[in-house]
Amino acid sequence: MIPGKALKKSARPAEKKRFYRKRVNFFPLLNKIKLWPSRRGLLHGIQSIEIRGQTATIVTHCGKSFTVAESRNSRAARWLRNKWFAEACPQCNIPRWKLEKYAATYFRKRWGSQLKAPD
Repeated sequence: MIPGKALKKSARPAEKKRFYRKRVNFFPLLNKIKLWPSRRGLLHGIQSIEIRGQTATIVTHCGKSFTVAESRNSRAARWLRNKWFAEACPQCNIPRWKLEKYAATYFRKRWGSQLKAPD
């Protein structure tokens, strides 16, 4: 090290790896991630989720509203776990940090948070 010269630190720390259980309930996962993969492959940002028993009404940032059922095997649940999407919705304006955080998320069968509600 040269005297009088400070070491250059990176602007951002390394991405923290997040682990969630693979077979976690669908609604707590949606509440945590706040992303919805459409059938066309667009990834939408979720503005609000209203849970009513086994169904929930989701409103996205681009104004779309729809009702979904609680299912771990659904297309959307599988696509979220496997991170299958073509691109982010241009109308939802999902920030890059959120997409990077989602990319750094891992789903494991026997390891990770179960996303249970606090007692």
